[in-house]
Parts: sequence; structure tokens; C-alpha cells
Amino acid sequence: MVEIIRSVYRGIYYPTSRGIHMKPEIKERIEAINRGEIPRGYKRTRAGIIPSDWEIKRIGEISNIFRGASPRPINDPKWFDESSSIGWVRISDVTKSTKILRETEQYLSQDGISKSRLVEKGNIIMSICATVGKPIITGFDVCIHDGFVVFENPKVNKDFLFYYLLKLEDTWKKYGQTGSQMNLNTDIVGNELIPLPNVEDEQQKIADILSTWDKAIELKEKLIEQKKEQKKGLMQRLLTGKVRLPGFDGKWIKLKIKDLIKEVNDRTTQNNQYEVLSVTKNGIVPQREQFNKQIASEDNTGYKIVRRNNLVFSTMNLWMGSLDVLTTHDVGIVSPAYKVFEFIEQNINPLFGKYFMLSDYMIRIYKMNSEQGASIVRRNLDMDGLLNTIVSVPPVEEQREIFKVLQSADDELTLLCSELEALKQQKRGLMQLLLSGKVRVKC
Repeated sequence: MVEIIRSVYRGIYYPTSRGIHMKPEIKERIEAINRGEIPRGYKRTRAGIIPSDWEIKRIGEISNIFRGASPRPINDPKWFDESSSIGWVRISDVTKSTKILRETEQYLSQDGISKSRLVEKGNIIMSICATVGKPIITGFDVCIHDGFVVFENPKVNKDFLFYYLLKLEDTWKKYGQTGSQMNLNTDIVGNELIPLPNVEDEQQKIADILSTWDKAIELKEKLIEQKKEQKKGLMQRLLTGKVRLPGFDGKWIKLKIKDLIKEVNDRTTQNNQYEVLSVTKNGIVPQREQFNKQIASEDNTGYKIVRRNNLVFSTMNLWMGSLDVLTTHDVGIVSPAYKVFEFIEQNINPLFGKYFMLSDYMIRIYKMNSEQGASIVRRNLDMDGLLNTIVSVPPVEEQREIFKVLQSADDELTLLCSELEALKQQKRGLMQLLLSGKVRVKC
């Protein structure tokens, strides 16, 4: 697999002292096509400029397209059977899969199957509502509801069709936008144009190359999950004292949480004094990144100031682990609804404190001090109860060493995630080049 990736890249790029560069002849061809010029060996078509020996077809000409069906009412338990082998596909099953759908959360009974559309293993299905345009290949027999279509008996290489549908994902998304007057349906999908290599071997070679990247991505994702589990186990052992680092064997100190953190209430005195931040389960992020826009009130004067190494959380969502320590900014601001704390450094190192406050051990304590509120998600935090809860912490010197071990695990995860993103970016680039014929493969 690694050699295939290297071979493909050697065919398109070449190394220099300044980095990796695209081969001049390929770069010139792509630039010419992007300018609307027709290079030798290419032609202009309804779908753009493609190789002369390729053809243009509508998707409906190369595959039968059928919409799924749903048993009604959908919540009736008689439609479902956990012992069944026929999966009931929902969009959540598809979005967490890469190329092959290997399992579903629910399975249909015989009654449910009779009211839906059965799709055999190995067929391509695609979502046409909510998260639209997400294709997947079924890894076992499933049933689909009317929010999916299935592509049956394609006259082209199945994997090539899958990747072209994946390339169209952004095109389909406009049909799922709020306020859109159109829904994605079999007619719209069937009328979409697809450029096709006339030679089946070329279709297969393109699909094989992209499949190689998918396999590399899948392996990297599995490795990341393994490393996350290893880090989780490491945190559970190190942050509770079940495993001690070499050179440390003294007793841990029992302290109330209020001896570890102290609330701070510094406020802004002018609008937009610092960047507005939000606290999510994934940490502290700029509000504009979380919502793709600024949603804070027009005047954020009086917002709470958060400084580097401050702990921030929402009292209503703390039990879910919605908290973090600010390490990405020197200073920012959050809504007055948040609580902001500084660590009492004589008792707890702030860098260690981030791992400690986010540990499963502490999440259990947050849950114990949170009562059911007006909704299932939001709970009322007993702040006094939390601050007076007694916990065990290691001496500060041991805290520093524990932090180094956990930070090393985080650094490894960061590197793996950047490698994963690079693979995904490479695949996106290859899809644009190979599926348009701008770069040809040798058959």
C-alpha cells in the first residue's frame, strides 16, 4: 500500500530542495484546462474539458436508481428485531463510516423488511435528505428508508461510480440547505453528468488508487482510536495513583476542590476587548469557528475575561465534560454564564490541572454534584457541594512529571491527526485530478 502511494505521487510530483512540486507538464495541462483551453488529447463537453477517449453519460443511463421506503409509524417496535441480520440504515450509520457500511444501530424484523427497500451487500446507497450526498457501499444486506437511494446494476465499475458520487458531495449539499426549495431525488441524481473512461481498466485503476488512500486513512483512524484508548487508560491510572512514576512513592494529599481552584470575575470594560470564546466538549474554541459566525450579543462589554491556564465551564453542562483550560490564547472573553477559575499553584500545577479536571474521575464528581434540571441535557450544579468535595492529588513535583507523560501522549496524537488530515487532503486532490481526467493513469 505504501509503495502504491509513493508510485502515484512519483507520477505526479517530484521532490526539490524547496519541497514537493507538481511535474511541469501536468501543471501546464491543468492550468490550460482551468483557463478553458483544450490541450492535445482533450475535448470540450457539456461536463467540461475531458480526455478525447472519455465519454459523458447521465448517472441514470449507467445505473438504475431507486428510492428507499419506510415502515409507518417509524417508532413502532414491531418493525425492529435485534436478532435480525438485516440492518436499518440511518444517516448516523453512514456518516461514521468511510467507504464500507459494516454495521447499523438498528435491525429490522420481517414485518419491517416487507415495508422497506431491501439492498443486498455490495450496492452503493446515498443519502438524499438531511446530510445529503453521502455515498456508502453496503457491507451486508440492509434496508433503506426514503431518505436514501440505491444504485443497482451499474454499467460501470462500481468503485469508480462510488468515488465520482463522493466527488459530487459538495454539489449535492445545496439541496439540503435550510430554505432550499428543492429536495434531492432520483430525477436530479439521475440527470447529473459523469465523465467516463471508455476502458474498464482505467476506471478500475482510478478506483484502485483512491481505494489505497481510503485503506491508509482507515488504518490511520484505527491507530488514532487505539492511541486515544491508551491515553485514556494512562490517565485513569496516573491521575488516580493506581500507577506511580519512578521515583515517587509518597502519599497523595487530600484537599477540597476549593483548595485547588479559585473563582475569578474580571470583566471587560469595552466592546470587543478580546476574542469571544466558547466552551464545548471538544475544548475552548473561538466562537466564530464553532458557529462559522459571531453570535455573541452586539455589545460584549461586561463579558468575563479568561487568561491562559484559567479553567472555564458552564454549570449546566459540566456533568457532560463541557469544560477546558485555556492554552491556545493568552487572553479571551466568555459569556457571563460561564464560571472562570484560576488554579492555586501551591497545590496544583495548571498544566497538570487540565488533565486532572478533565479526567473520568472528576467527571464522575461533576455528575454527583449536578441535579436534573428543566431538560435532560441541562443540569443544575451544586457549586458549594462541588467545591467542598475532597479529592486526592499528588505533590506538585509528581504532578509535573505526570503532565510530561500525558503531554507526550497528546503530542503523538496531534502528529497522527495531522498525518490523517494530510492523507485526506491528498485523496481530495487526487479525486479532482483523476476523476476529471486531468491526470491520466497507466493501464
